[in-house]
Amino acid sequence: MAKVGPVNELSAAPIGIFDSGFGGLTVARAIVDLLPGEDIIYLGDTARAPYGPRSLAEVREFTLQSLDWLVAQGVKALIIACNTGSSAALRDARERYPQLPIVEVVLPAARKAASITRNGRVGVICTAGTATSRSYNDALAASPVQVSTQVCPKFVPFVEAGITTGDSLMAVASGYLEPLKHKQVDTLILGCTHYPLLSGVISFIMGDEVVLVSSADECARSTFATLKRKGLLRSDGHTAERSFNTTGDPAQFEGLGRRLMGGFVRDVEQVDLGLKVF
Repeated sequence: MAKVGPVNELSAAPIGIFDSGFGGLTVARAIVDLLPGEDIIYLGDTARAPYGPRSLAEVREFTLQSLDWLVAQGVKALIIACNTGSSAALRDARERYPQLPIVEVVLPAARKAASITRNGRVGVICTAGTATSRSYNDALAASPVQVSTQVCPKFVPFVEAGITTGDSLMAVASGYLEPLKHKQVDTLILGCTHYPLLSGVISFIMGDEVVLVSSADECARSTFATLKRKGLLRSDGHTAERSFNTTGDPAQFEGLGRRLMGGFVRDVEQVDLGLKVF
């Protein structure tokens, strides 16, 4: 294929994407849809997932260890595709890797929600770790909106078991979402990258009048904009390569990834970070 633009060593490097588990695949897929010519390296720390119930100090440590591995692969940008990881480690990551643009999931989703709410009532569903950090409250502090946060601890286990519909999930989701309906939110941030995989159930319960904001989709748009500003977009007609890695069981990761994401996930490899799992 003929080249359609210049390419240099830095722009030709892959994008590094990190998540605690499978949820970041929604970010990876959204990035691929927007930037089909970009190589990506994905790392899911499934051996220590879920991050939501862990302390922010643990999440910060695990996130930085995983980002260190991605940096060692020669990536040109880091995507923290994990709301809990973003909440716990974003500031540390930017100090640790000043040479790399870092895109996270919280601020892009918050900005989108603030721009589209009609009644100024924004809901956030997230993990306990993200709620404790108050990262979405901080991101929306400058906006004249009322924020209502709901922790949904069972959503991630449902997704990572491959369950995205059914009576049990519907009952759990109704319990989580009814308080937000009573508060009449008209915009709901899916504050965990696993949650877009449950958007059918969430939208059904919340109703058509409530707009769902996917932190995964907004992160992908922010990634495009960031690489464009930095002159790091690849534009040489390259056939993209995608590397999927996990700290856990690669067969399990690939099986669930294929079930949830179709043929997008393949050839998963296990990464040994030399870390104790606890």
